[in-house]
Amino acid sequence: MTALRIGIAGLGTVGAGVVKLLRAQVHAIAARAGRPLIVTAVSARDRTRERGISLEGLIWHDDPLALAADPNVDVVVELIGGAEGMAKTLAEATLAAGKPLVTANKALLATHGAALARAAEAAGTSIGYEAAVAGGIPVIKALREGLAANRVDRVAGILNGTCNYVLTTMREEGRGFADVLADAQTLGYAEADPSFDIDGVDAAHKLAILASLAFGRRIAFSSLHVEGIRNITPLDITFAQEFGYRIKLLGIAARTEDGISMRVHPAMVPLNTPLANVEGVFNAVSLEGDFSGPVFLQGRGAGEGPTASAVVADLIDVARGVRIPVWGMAATALDPAPALPIAQHEGAYFLRLMVVDQPGVLADVMAILRDHGISLASMAQHGRRPGEAVPIVLVTHETREAAVSGALAQIGALESVLEPPALIRIEPQ
Repeated sequence: MTALRIGIAGLGTVGAGVVKLLRAQVHAIAARAGRPLIVTAVSARDRTRERGISLEGLIWHDDPLALAADPNVDVVVELIGGAEGMAKTLAEATLAAGKPLVTANKALLATHGAALARAAEAAGTSIGYEAAVAGGIPVIKALREGLAANRVDRVAGILNGTCNYVLTTMREEGRGFADVLADAQTLGYAEADPSFDIDGVDAAHKLAILASLAFGRRIAFSSLHVEGIRNITPLDITFAQEFGYRIKLLGIAARTEDGISMRVHPAMVPLNTPLANVEGVFNAVSLEGDFSGPVFLQGRGAGEGPTASAVVADLIDVARGVRIPVWGMAATALDPAPALPIAQHEGAYFLRLMVVDQPGVLADVMAILRDHGISLASMAQHGRRPGEAVPIVLVTHETREAAVSGALAQIGALESVLEPPALIRIEPQ
């Protein structure tokens, strides 16, 4: 049997994990792949760094681009990261050489996925990216293969473990955002600069990939609506619980009568739904196919083991000769239409106002909501402190986002409203 020879660019946590997994499961993987899988060449920035693996016998390339041209490499695994620079250049060189590419790089795919798909098709090769979304959860295979016969109408998921950990801990311990985030950084769940995670960008990259697969669309990262969790307060979490919800950062892509909606933002999720009960650093994805019905996948979204597992699953496909179009269909068949603007979103809303407790305040707020055609499902106020600040929470019936935004702009301008109103969208499932 001819072995599949693997070149790995990037020997951080995931790259070292891939080497460990291939060596630990060598016989089982060979049996499942139909031939051995061996790492023959690697590239990383620092030869001397201790990685917990032996590099003896491997070809070391100081320049990662050498992997694409190396005759001892059949497939390149790109684990450098980032949408530009060497990761992009190596991906392009690998495909130009006619070699399969396996990557965990969601930013690269979300930004340049359309061009890379065309390059793969032109070269008659493939791109595997199971590890780019939700770590060890096989959601790419579920969409690209398992649900290939279905019209998928909705994809929703908890796609970032850092945000889910922060929101879970804020709720369980009653602590503020900044305090919990600092702990997450100490524990290694959040980076020193956590903005990529907490501002929703990481989840948006992943949603762009899922939406392209689910709906047969060109990658359209720039048309997503993206919000993070910086402004979520313990007060919001308390009120959410009171109304029967939990707050989660969700990535949601759905078919509507007007087109495809794609958005990442904090959402109120009913307590009795599966997504509401995904806690800590775990990820989950909910899919809805017309013939399959609902499908729910949950697991660890990051880390050495889960991500290495996903990379090796793609390598086994390469060894078997499996070649599926990058986005599930030919690049020329993908729909180029952009996502709907968030102003066209329709749904229910949780609105929190901090107001001076004085007569007439609520009447002013209600008049503005009435003028924008917004009706209320419920309202709550905790305590009375005449002349002081109190929170008022309003839950609307289903309405259009443009109307809510217009109303909040007017409400926020009232003298009795002490800070910008908070808005959190309510998701039914």
